[in-house]
Amino acid sequence: MLHGDLWEANRDLAEACRQHAFIRQLEAGTLNPRVFRNYVAQDAFYLRAYLKAYALGVARSDDQESAEALLRLADGALQELALHRDYARQLGIELETVQPKSTTLAYTDFLLATAWHRTPGQLLAAMTPCMRLYAWLGQQLAQSAARPNPYERWIRTYSAPEFERLASGIEELLDRYAADTPEIRDAYRYAMECELAFFSAVMDL
Repeated sequence: MLHGDLWEANRDLAEACRQHAFIRQLEAGTLNPRVFRNYVAQDAFYLRAYLKAYALGVARSDDQESAEALLRLADGALQELALHRDYARQLGIELETVQPKSTTLAYTDFLLATAWHRTPGQLLAAMTPCMRLYAWLGQQLAQSAARPNPYERWIRTYSAPEFERLASGIEELLDRYAADTPEIRDAYRYAMECELAFFSAVMDL
């Protein structure tokens, strides 16, 4: 299947994310709370753009089935954003005033430009890596993270069967609406590169 081929073709970036200091320290429970605060703020900004990309995907859908599937996935992203809002309240972050880092903005600009100007298949290729990577990381950390862990809620969220269903759902759409072309491969890989760069950016206080 296309989604599996793309994941394997970008396994190097997935492994680099897995070994990144942000993930390793989160796994150990030693991540600087200021770094996590930075992450929450930047990721909430990103998720708002991700939701807009879903909305544009729905608007450009040619069939009811794909529109309904995208709406279900958007609902999952809304729940994830709600989690970040809970974190923000606990950490005293005013999400509406967050200034995105250049790395975050590059990622969100890419998503929205793809949603506006590229094919539905390219949009799905750009959006799938976030879901699959986080599901994979969550499942990895659920097995290996230190306990107790101050970031247990993050690990539970992304290791949950519900999140795996969301990741599998967008992969099913990717398989249906995308072909194995250089454009699809480029969109998927660039999104994975953005994920890795995002982890580095939030470590920079």
